[in-house]
Amino acid sequence: MSGEALMESFGPAHLVLTASIARRYYVDGRSKVEIADEFRLSRFKVARLLDQARSSGLVRIEISHPGAIDLDLSSRLQESLGLRRAIVVDTPEVDEPALRTQLGKAAADLLSEIVTPEDVLGLAWARAVTAMTEQLTSLAPVPVVQLTGALTRPDVEANSVELVRHTARLSGGPAYLFYAPLVVPDAATARALRQQPEVAEAIGHFESVTKAVVGLGSWAAGQSTLYDAMDEKACDQLRKRGVVADISGVFVDADGAAVQSRVTDRVIAINAEQMDKIDEVIAIPYGLAKVAAVRAAVRGGLVNGIVTHAPLAKALLNETH
Repeated sequence: MSGEALMESFGPAHLVLTASIARRYYVDGRSKVEIADEFRLSRFKVARLLDQARSSGLVRIEISHPGAIDLDLSSRLQESLGLRRAIVVDTPEVDEPALRTQLGKAAADLLSEIVTPEDVLGLAWARAVTAMTEQLTSLAPVPVVQLTGALTRPDVEANSVELVRHTARLSGGPAYLFYAPLVVPDAATARALRQQPEVAEAIGHFESVTKAVVGLGSWAAGQSTLYDAMDEKACDQLRKRGVVADISGVFVDADGAAVQSRVTDRVIAINAEQMDKIDEVIAIPYGLAKVAAVRAAVRGGLVNGIVTHAPLAKALLNETH
């Protein structure tokens, strides 16, 4: 099987696992027993993956792959940050829409690979998440839960309701969605909306979500759609409280700790405690301005999977040394 055929036969998570094991064995000189213990696999499984890596051409003088995913960089980022998943797309794109499309394709391939019929999928609105859902071609029949209210702005072409409905239609599973804004003028309005039957029903399914894809923005103008949607006073208040990132409406400081305030009470979305209970939360960050935001989200444990591009991955690795 050629390297290209291997990419077509297996998803990105399998490829990164194979590359990580090959790197341990061929570069680091680890034994198959040690590798099996580290990855909690049988020695037979490790041997089979190593054989597959050799026969496919994945392992030659260096660990490489002819496709768009940088397997070595993905593996190093995953190990360095302690992530469950890390997929790094090797792309020269600097145009944001084109970059989102490439990252969306990689995230869609990952989601198709890892979501099983036993899962409950949660989706929060973000431009990158929308790009992912547009690239989805197959998905296990799972319930799909809306995690954030809709952000209605002239420059936003799709909202959380549409992307959940589209994904559920593709999956064939039920959709739990609600019509409410992501941000409202005051906490009292937010409380009243959360008590509406359809909103309350969707929120009731947050606890059952096992895999989620969320937005991740730096708390600065042009780096977070939520920041750009809020009034200047609210943005400043959160900045003074130490907020460096928002994860689909969950605000965190540089240590990854959730920040609560009167402003956060105005947001209709999953909260930090609910997000923390989800087994696998994947973000799709891009742009070098997101380094601090990614590190905060990972440090706080709210995000344990990343699909990103090579420049941001390299910047994150430099930050860890």
